[in-house]
Amino acid sequence: MEKERHVLVVFPHPDDEAFGVSGTISSYIKNGSPVTYACLTLGEMGRNLGNPPFTTRESLPKIRKAELEAAAKSMGLTDLRMMGYRDKTLEFESDEKLANMVFELIEELKPSLVISFYPGYSVHPDHEATGRAVVRAVRRLPKESRPKLHCVAFSKNTEAEIGPADIHYDVSAVWEQKLGALKAHISQTAWMLADMEEKLSANDPALLAHWQKERFWTYDWDNDKVL
Repeated sequence: MEKERHVLVVFPHPDDEAFGVSGTISSYIKNGSPVTYACLTLGEMGRNLGNPPFTTRESLPKIRKAELEAAAKSMGLTDLRMMGYRDKTLEFESDEKLANMVFELIEELKPSLVISFYPGYSVHPDHEATGRAVVRAVRRLPKESRPKLHCVAFSKNTEAEIGPADIHYDVSAVWEQKLGALKAHISQTAWMLADMEEKLSANDPALLAHWQKERFWTYDWDNDKVL
């Protein structure tokens, strides 16, 4: 992992970063690369209210904001931006408005690397809207001036249509930071953490290898289909 001038991470929900990118964020911070995480919503419409429930729909945003701040602390992230959009509404926002928001961040930070979702391959409507906004924003720059765009993709047709991941990061050196980020989002991750930790305590090497690898696709500008 090479040192970057600045890394900009753009995701719609608290916890989007934890599953597939928190190790990468922690690794960049560890190697001295400045990282900014722009989280567009507070996940107000998240399905999980705890098990047993410990919050309500009205208080969930406060819970998820605190969880996001705790995850950032675990990763060593100091530049966390909460962009103020509402969960499950990004697909209805103006395309131009979302792209402008991302472009303003790019103009301010001048990142050499941007990380977000791959449009068409990220399942959730908010993920898709965010990925499209990032592509539209980066596309405004001349090709020779664009930051690298590394994307997270996990739809079932991903590899069949765009091939295997281009980038594989081993984040075992920052495993504790990643696990801390997952635990920070406990309202959303409690359902899987208990099972995961039980299997890890049984020294399941395949599971550990799965969680300690993070994959990205380089956005294919030659086959750019985002309108």
